[in-house]
Amino acid sequence: MNKQPTIAFKKRWKQITSHLTFYVLIAIIAGILLGNYYPATAVKTEWIGKGFVELIKLFITPIIFLTITLGISGMGNLKKVGKIGLKSLIYFEVVTTVALAIGIIVALVIKPGEIDRTHLSIQDASKYTKGPSTGFDWIQFFNSNLTLQVLLCSILFGIALSYSRQRIRVMEFLHKLSHYVFTGLKYVMYLAPFGAFGGMAFTIGKFGLHTLIPLAKLMACVYLTMGLFVFIVLGGVMQYFGFSIIRYLKNITEELLLVLGTSSSESAMPSIIKKLEQMGCGKSVVGLVIPTGYSFNLDGTSIYLSMATIFIAQLYNVHLSLGELLTILLILMLTSKGAAGVTGSGFIILASTLSAIHTIPVEGLAFVLGVDKFMSEARAITNLIGNGVATIVIAKSENEFCNKGQI
Repeated sequence: MNKQPTIAFKKRWKQITSHLTFYVLIAIIAGILLGNYYPATAVKTEWIGKGFVELIKLFITPIIFLTITLGISGMGNLKKVGKIGLKSLIYFEVVTTVALAIGIIVALVIKPGEIDRTHLSIQDASKYTKGPSTGFDWIQFFNSNLTLQVLLCSILFGIALSYSRQRIRVMEFLHKLSHYVFTGLKYVMYLAPFGAFGGMAFTIGKFGLHTLIPLAKLMACVYLTMGLFVFIVLGGVMQYFGFSIIRYLKNITEELLLVLGTSSSESAMPSIIKKLEQMGCGKSVVGLVIPTGYSFNLDGTSIYLSMATIFIAQLYNVHLSLGELLTILLILMLTSKGAAGVTGSGFIILASTLSAIHTIPVEGLAFVLGVDKFMSEARAITNLIGNGVATIVIAKSENEFCNKGQI
């Protein structure tokens, strides 16, 4: 009897069960079942989801400070390469801002977070609803906002550090500290199945099964928007410089599959560096743009953050004025630069953004947590594609590209 199929199945099963996503999925299913069949009990699990969110919030301040400070102080290396470094930063900022704006616009048009509120009490429906804005006091907003204060301090400290003689030594210390913080976050994220269970059970128990519809719409919107961004925005940029997005994607198929399996674009960094050099990009450009892009050019993460923020606002019936939408865009332009390719960091940045905005309840994170893991693949793949496109474009514009006919 051939045992090969059995061995292959066991190996595949072991791979599946080794991923946190598997346990998050099990927790979501359990939460849905509990909420549907035992709603009174399910409502009592609210503290589990909220408790996980509170744990996540503990990491907001240190992660923002460390990632923004290290990102800005690390730009000292970019100064050494002059025009290429400056061009890279401008490109990163423009493209990620476009990604953020597209995410906000699509979310406002499709409205994935809108739900039928006829079954809710007046208190539930209006708890987070604001009346018309009578003016916006930026000073008061800043004074009452710890996240923005930390952001400003991080920017100023990063700039000062970039001119310090002790820059290298301080950065080494901050890198070590960052390693410990992200290691702590990694272990906290092992509790994600419990947070997903509590958030999902409470939501279904209190509001019913129909609340799954907004989550499905959010996932569909995120995947659709990222697809459009890759083929229309990045495809348009590639075409302008005389390249084909389709040929480029065919060339990095192995890297895309690797990212799909690991849900992290960093897993493919060594491979994509080698592949871009083989395509014809100058080694110096690849060595600069790819590592920097992993902190400053996360297109997929930018789309997700903007859409998830608007989604939670819609879910809690928070009406946002044009000024508040611009504030969200401005805050995300900063916080999204700290969304490094580390498990859970995107969720942290979303939490920090909601904390900075104030008007959108951070509690909504417990609801989004249930499907966050299932959008991580789309984020990571879009990030990888975007960084590759940036490298090709900058290499071409700097005459550092040798056309080998691959793209």
